[in-house]
Amino acid sequence: MPDINSKALKITRTTAPKTMLPLKDLVFGHTFSDHMLIVEWSAKTGWEAPEIKPYGKLSLDPSCTVFHYAVECFEGMKAYKDKHGNIRMFRPDMNMNRLHRSCERLSLPSFNKEEFLESIKELLRLDSSWIPSERGYSLYIRPTAIATQESLGVGTSNKAMLFVICSPVGPYYKTGFNPVSLFATEHYVRAWPGGTGDAKLGSNYAPGIRPQLEVAKDGFQQNLWLFGPDQQITEVGTMNFFCFWKTPEGKRQLITPALDGTILPGVTRDSILTLAREWNEFEVLEGKLTMHELAKSIAEGRVLEVFGAGTAAIVSPVKHIHWRGQDLKIPLDPNDTTQLAGPLTRRLADTIMGIQYGEIPHPWSVKI
Repeated sequence: MPDINSKALKITRTTAPKTMLPLKDLVFGHTFSDHMLIVEWSAKTGWEAPEIKPYGKLSLDPSCTVFHYAVECFEGMKAYKDKHGNIRMFRPDMNMNRLHRSCERLSLPSFNKEEFLESIKELLRLDSSWIPSERGYSLYIRPTAIATQESLGVGTSNKAMLFVICSPVGPYYKTGFNPVSLFATEHYVRAWPGGTGDAKLGSNYAPGIRPQLEVAKDGFQQNLWLFGPDQQITEVGTMNFFCFWKTPEGKRQLITPALDGTILPGVTRDSILTLAREWNEFEVLEGKLTMHELAKSIAEGRVLEVFGAGTAAIVSPVKHIHWRGQDLKIPLDPNDTTQLAGPLTRRLADTIMGIQYGEIPHPWSVKI
């Protein structure tokens, strides 16, 4: 069966190019570039030639599997422009690997990751004017896979589609860091062993909307997802969770929940762990962390920083966690009360952003 072949890419340019909004008016995911990439698959003929065409609506039968059984997965990645105007991507191979694994989890068809990525690069070259030049701004890229079989009934889809749309976005924090308050939820569960927490599926996100709305009424920005009778910390909102603390023996340690099948293997998560291990200034651990342990360590003054990590914000500092009637205050920077993020949080953000914009030479920054 034919696989994706970027050399067979078809390009139809728009005849009605749009004007991008001023950078100050950009809202995440509301504005889209002129073109999109589509690749269709069927069990009979395999992958068709990739096609870049003007951004527009998809035409799908109401019976398509994606609408009824949520057979859909996606990725979130970005393209940047460095000071010389070069287009750069940040570790795109990891996004392709994760999308491939997510498709496998849903029994969607396998695809050539390298060829699909080359097709995405062509889309970025065509829509390069939509990639902002200012530092902190970028073009958000949303590859998506959906099952398009036109029939009801749960089973492997005989048709599928990969498509990519792009949206120019501004910095997550327009005026600097804005630390968040979390509600440690015991009523709702984000993921569980044997489930799909380690895949990037739309069906993992939709059930989190109601819990988010509920805690927002009480002034909390995100849920801190807990699991099990021992209250294991899993993720924070839609981000990976990190805690920088001192062990009871006084040793500095950066800890994040291990990839046990309930945790999404974030690209930013992996980047933080890799950088921290290369710095070799403190212990870096992937392991189990319970809410009881975190609360105890906060009470004992051993917690130095807590933050979430993901593509949108890179890192998001946490200042407060509400758990079982307790308001647990998290330090930001005890040495500088004007700072809204701790020294490690700021260092990680600056380093990763420097790599993304080509200011720090690194193989993670892929120039296209």
